[in-house]
Amino acid sequence: QVQLVESGGGRVQTGGSLRLACSVSGRPFGLYAMGWFRQAPEKEREFVAAISPRGGSIKYADSVKGRFTISRDNAKNTVYLQLDSLKPEDTAIYYCAADFAVIGDRASTGPLNYDYWGQGTQVTVSS
Repeated sequence: QVQLVESGGGRVQTGGSLRLACSVSGRPFGLYAMGWFRQAPEKEREFVAAISPRGGSIKYADSVKGRFTISRDNAKNTVYLQLDSLKPEDTAIYYCAADFAVIGDRASTGPLNYDYWGQGTQVTVSS
């Protein structure tokens, strides 16, 4: 059984930084593409960032490009999301997700492509 556990959320002021981590267990981590999504109150879940199994393909939402950085450590079965220059509109629950059906070294931005999800971690940015 695949399990994803996020950590690192919290409350910061505008301009602050956080580092989210998602630890994966249950299957060989190096076979998954990994993604981060977020959901703000009364809004739909939206794509944030994704990284391919070997890290050769990385994608970001336009709203976070240049501020957030996704990375992975396959030896530690963990994917990270570095959040810098945070804004109040970044406030949301952040979810990591694993795409086990990925073909090749690709990363998807669509939530329906992801098979497994974590429970989420809250990020709150105050002005």
